[in-house]
Amino acid sequence: MGKHFEDLIAQVKKYPMKKLSVAAAADSNVLSAVKEAKDRGIADSILFGDEAKIKEIAKEIGMDVSQFEIHNYTDPIEAAHNAVKLVHDGGADMYMKGLISSKDFLKSILDKEVGLRTGRKLSHVCVFEIKGIEQLLFLTDVAFQTYPTLEDKVDIIANTVEVANACGIENPKVAPLAAVEVVNPKMPVTVEAAELVKMNEEGKITGCVVDGPLSLDMAISREACEHKGALDRKITGDADILLFPDIHAGNIAYKFIVHTTEFLNGCILTGTKAPAILTSRSDSTETKLNSIALASVVAEHLKNK
Repeated sequence: MGKHFEDLIAQVKKYPMKKLSVAAAADSNVLSAVKEAKDRGIADSILFGDEAKIKEIAKEIGMDVSQFEIHNYTDPIEAAHNAVKLVHDGGADMYMKGLISSKDFLKSILDKEVGLRTGRKLSHVCVFEIKGIEQLLFLTDVAFQTYPTLEDKVDIIANTVEVANACGIENPKVAPLAAVEVVNPKMPVTVEAAELVKMNEEGKITGCVVDGPLSLDMAISREACEHKGALDRKITGDADILLFPDIHAGNIAYKFIVHTTEFLNGCILTGTKAPAILTSRSDSTETKLNSIALASVVAEHLKNK
C-alpha cells in the first residue's frame, strides 16, 4: 500500500466512503479534521453532542454543518452512549473521541450492551511516518496498557498485526524492545521477549515474525546491527512493530519522536469490534485526520475479513 500517510489516504479513496460516529463533537480540532475528512473523500461523519456549540465552532472554522447529521446531546456521556451504539448496531464503521474524557470514552466502548467489546484485550497503536526511516513504524502500547503481562502482549501483537495488515504489510516484523538484545534472567522483560519469540516459532503467535529482545537501535537501524555483529537476526533494523515493555517506555519514546523529528502520525484503539480513534486534545488536526484515514483502512480490512 505504501510507506506514507498519503498512500493510506489514496487507498481509502478507493473504498466506499466510511461513516464515522463522533462522541461529544463540539471540539475545534476534531471538527476541523471531520471537515477535511469529508472534503477529501476519506470519511463522512455523524456528530453527537451539543448542537449549538457544534454549529458555533463550525461557523468559526468555515464548516458547512448542513452536510452533516447532528444528534443533539448536551451531556457528553449521553452523547458517547448514543454515538457508540450507532457503531455497535452497524450504522457507522468507526468511533471517535471528541470533547469527552478518555475515561468516559473508554467506558462507552466497554459498555456490555452497546459497546465494542470483542473478548480481546484493548490496546493502542500509533503509526508513525518519520523522516529518515524507510518503513512506517507501529508503536504499541504507548497510551493504554500500563504494565502488560506476557498474555497481554500476545493480544497486543495480534491487535497491531491486524492494523499492519490493513496498511498492506502482510507479515510484519515485531520487535519486543528492551534495554539489551540478549536474555538476562534478572531483566524479566528480556525473558518475556524470548518467550514471545518461542510462541511465534511454535505457531501460537501467527501472521508475523517476532525477534527479541531487541534494543531500539537494532530494531530500526541496520547499521547498529552491523556494528554489533547481529546481521544474523530475524530483524536487522527493519522492524515494523515496536512492542514496548510498559507504558513508560512507550510514552517516553512517543513524546521524544513528536518533539524532535519530522513526522506524521495517526493513532487508534484496537481489539475493538470497530476502530476507535482515541487522540489527545493537544493532537493536531493533521494527526486527527491521519487517525481517521488509518481507522478507515482498518474498518475496510475488518469488513473484508
